[in-house]
Amino acid sequence: MIPRHEGSVQTHDTLIVGAGFTGIGAAIKLTEAGVDDVIILERSDRVGGTWRDNTYPGVACDIPSLLYSFSFVKNPNWSRSYSPGSEIRRHIEQLVDDFDLRRRIRFGVDVNGLHFDADEGTWTVKTRGGKRFNARSVVLASGPLPDHGWPDIRGLDTYQGHRIHSARWDHDYDFNGKRVAVIGTGASAVQIVPELVRQAEFVKVFQRTPGWVMPRLDIGTPAAAKALFAKVPVAQEIVRQALFWGHELTATALVWDTPLTGLVAQLGKAHLRLQVKDPWLRRQLTPDFTPGCKRMLMSSDYYPALQRDNCKLIDWPIATMSPAGIRTSDGVEHHLDCVVFATGYDVHLTGPPYPVTGIGGRSLSDEWVGGAQAYKSVNAHGYPNLFFMTGPNSGPGHNSLLVYVEGQLDYTVRAITTILDENLRYLDVRREIQQRYNERLQKRLTRTTWMSGCTSWYLTADRFNASMYPGFATQYLRQMRDFRLDDYVAVKRDAHLCAVTTSA
Repeated sequence: MIPRHEGSVQTHDTLIVGAGFTGIGAAIKLTEAGVDDVIILERSDRVGGTWRDNTYPGVACDIPSLLYSFSFVKNPNWSRSYSPGSEIRRHIEQLVDDFDLRRRIRFGVDVNGLHFDADEGTWTVKTRGGKRFNARSVVLASGPLPDHGWPDIRGLDTYQGHRIHSARWDHDYDFNGKRVAVIGTGASAVQIVPELVRQAEFVKVFQRTPGWVMPRLDIGTPAAAKALFAKVPVAQEIVRQALFWGHELTATALVWDTPLTGLVAQLGKAHLRLQVKDPWLRRQLTPDFTPGCKRMLMSSDYYPALQRDNCKLIDWPIATMSPAGIRTSDGVEHHLDCVVFATGYDVHLTGPPYPVTGIGGRSLSDEWVGGAQAYKSVNAHGYPNLFFMTGPNSGPGHNSLLVYVEGQLDYTVRAITTILDENLRYLDVRREIQQRYNERLQKRLTRTTWMSGCTSWYLTADRFNASMYPGFATQYLRQMRDFRLDDYVAVKRDAHLCAVTTSA
């Protein structure tokens, strides 16, 4: 398609924000569908997203490699059943090279605002460097967890030792002979702690809430299996499908509270009893919430690491940080050389961390302040031609996120090609369609484990669930295959704007 220019700014067919797994997948699917005028804006100098940013010791995926990858780009050479982060990052870089996407990426471009012009049917994308980009459609593929966050701990800035966040690891710091604290016991911490106890003189793990930990059966991929997958791709697809359906079945235990949920709890406690012999430590590590309510943790070496002579679990609440270390509510001051914060991210449950302005000057952050809502997690009324990847209520609690992303990609490609092929000024989901969809969604969510009483990053402060999808992956994919133009207000580029009415 011939690029258009408005003044001195080129108007692209599609602009993608973010060059992680999702953004690269969007570029692949769009170009395969014949949308050639696609560019990707990436704030870093490399691709990879979360797998570029998270380089802490032990970083790996907790979904099997054959399932945590795109079905439309087979990789027969995964080294292990659960790939380390560096291998996933290299895979993403390989995708960029194989599909000749590097020429489409603008590195070092940090988006800080989006504004829709209804008269022109274009989005203006503003950046911190002052440069602007125009596009007929925008795909937001930066994800809900692009920014790490420091915890709100009293005295944080008074600490005079070394601080490291799991999402921005300091590889120059030498842990040998050091007394180290790890704050947090979530998905990152259970990978970091076993590595640190091998290096540091002593490690103290500060736990607020114990999680459900299940064994991770991580083994190397035999050379024969790699050779078979390379020569017979259908063999790899069969294994992938087996993994998919195995994970899909766990929804009956993790998404809803059923008799199988109790079985998962028993398995988790059996894993704990098998690996932890001390009764008091087992009591400290036993969760008091329903399995699935928070993210399940996968590790076979976390419990053994906690029992090493140079490791201790601390479950007294942190009262304050001090210049020397951490003071807990029992009055003990823990002197530390380094504190590792495995405390997660600044979760953007109210939209991107920059202003998004839609039709009539409406603000996405204002409309989502009480909880994000979208249609099929992809479109929001009043923000035409804007497509969210991993948007509201698209999170899985039991299966691979990339399975859900593939559904979003296919849906988005159909919508964008409709805009281009029909020469539409814009495509805006109808307000009543979005409202009915979310009313049904929130009603279904009330019956899930995520709403059973625990506190997690899935929920807003007033316990609105804007993150998770209350069903099977197969249900989610089925709805994403059903693209209905009647669900949208479609405005031709040559139509007079005043003749079109959209619901406020």
